[in-house]
Amino acid sequence: MLQDHPNSFRSGPDDTGHFGMFGGRFVAETLMPLVLDLEKAYAAAKADPAYQAELDHLATHYVGRPSPLYYAQRMTEHFGGAKIYFKRDELNHTGAHKINNVLGQILLAMRMGKKRIIAETGAGQHGVATATACAKYGLECIVYMGAVDVERQAPNVFRMKMLGATVVPVQSGARTLKDAMNEALRDWVTNVDSTFYCIGTAAGPHPYPMMVRDFQCVIGNEVREQMMAAEGRLPDSLVAAIGGGSNAIGLFHPFLDDPSVEIFGVEAAGHGLAEPNGHAASLAGGKPGVLHGNRTYLLMDDDGQILEGHSISAGLDYPGIGPEHAWLRDVGRVKYLSATDKEALDAFQLCCRLEGIIPALEPAHALAKVGELAAQKPKDHLMVMNMCGRGDKDIFNVAEVLGGM
Repeated sequence: MLQDHPNSFRSGPDDTGHFGMFGGRFVAETLMPLVLDLEKAYAAAKADPAYQAELDHLATHYVGRPSPLYYAQRMTEHFGGAKIYFKRDELNHTGAHKINNVLGQILLAMRMGKKRIIAETGAGQHGVATATACAKYGLECIVYMGAVDVERQAPNVFRMKMLGATVVPVQSGARTLKDAMNEALRDWVTNVDSTFYCIGTAAGPHPYPMMVRDFQCVIGNEVREQMMAAEGRLPDSLVAAIGGGSNAIGLFHPFLDDPSVEIFGVEAAGHGLAEPNGHAASLAGGKPGVLHGNRTYLLMDDDGQILEGHSISAGLDYPGIGPEHAWLRDVGRVKYLSATDKEALDAFQLCCRLEGIIPALEPAHALAKVGELAAQKPKDHLMVMNMCGRGDKDIFNVAEVLGGM
């Protein structure tokens, strides 16, 4: 049952960066002027046709957009229900959706005169995308990455170094994505004048959740056009994996005001939701709190201490979620499910064998629920899943978990 909501689900955030009670700006006093400057710079860029024209040109000639909308025929036949389509953002330059956001932010950084770029990364795709854009424009690039993720995402670490980035392994905490973001924020506080922080997900202090969403909406906007061309109508349902939630909000947002479209986000259930510190499903197992500059659902104990999330996917083991997703969950517009490591691995292998596509472990979580959902739908139901990353980076990790190849 949908709760009371504004005239549009697409109207947020408000002037203070809030989606209902979520979002906002909870940052150190030192950073507040930078965040406010960024908000002004982004508003000015959005109003400048030349900025959008340059971003559109890059999307076409550098990224390779639009990415295809692909009918997964064998997977559709396998599950025997809904007609399954993949939005193939893994075919973008750098192998994921991350480049959509990074190019928008890097163009903004250059407008602001910032030549030193910092970023956090988990699975490495945001780090690779940031290193790629910095190489293209001759900017210094420092990427913070948890030491655990450095090990399990070695191919992406090598790619970042080849592109000229400095990769800083973070040894604190669980040595994963949360800790990498902590270190990046410390760097930003220390180097306020020269540095632009390129955040990779739809979280952080306002305006980042809004800004990242806006850059990623190219995904959903293309799906609207492509599905009308392919089927003559909008999709009936959308499915996407959620860590912080940038690929998902990019697919979902253009459809939020279409009541006929069901929307499903899939969190990482890890070893199972009943396992303490064994999952990264902050909506299913968390509660509202403040982390990394915004209020959202977080995995934390009764004393408010942040718990360590777990997922086989380095891009999903974040103990929070973007504030817009937290709001969409509470108002009932989007349904949030969860998939375990095992379910994701099974879906990973199935997709390889049925479609000849090796997915990243992140969208493999969404794939795990696509099978369940599609089987319950009639054959004329149109389902779109965001294939937000390719699995080159994960093959060694998967091989180790499956006992070698």
